[in-house]
Amino acid sequence: MNMNRTFFLRKEDCKADWHVIDASDQVLGRMATQIANLLRGKGKAAFAPQTNCGDYVIVINCDKIKLTGDKWNQKVYKRFSGWRSGLKSRTAEEMLEKKPTDIVRLAVKRMLPKNRLSSEVINRLKVYTGDQHPHIAQVTTTQQQKTA
Repeated sequence: MNMNRTFFLRKEDCKADWHVIDASDQVLGRMATQIANLLRGKGKAAFAPQTNCGDYVIVINCDKIKLTGDKWNQKVYKRFSGWRSGLKSRTAEEMLEKKPTDIVRLAVKRMLPKNRLSSEVINRLKVYTGDQHPHIAQVTTTQQQKTA
């Protein structure tokens, strides 16, 4: 191997795997860190931060996640429309009733680096409330895992 050459990983050289993560009784923050690392591909030997070489992640049972302490009432999700008095806020408990998939999606999205690649990386995350998901053909039974 020539040591005077720099290795650049191309997007065509990456093979994306599919991972299924069961979110029931998982702590949100710890699970979101593992998902963010899988989406970026940080566990792969040929990781390059400027290339989208991560895997696809399917999260099932997102309505059964756990939050430690009193975060169901204290954690507030805010969004701003841009208009005067356009600040809307919901607690984590209200988000679980209205949009339980957004709790996991926002936790993972906020753990990704803030650059142009993050919008491509977050599109590889699929979040579902129940046990069923439409990606059975992509996932084999050996790739299904439950994070500890």
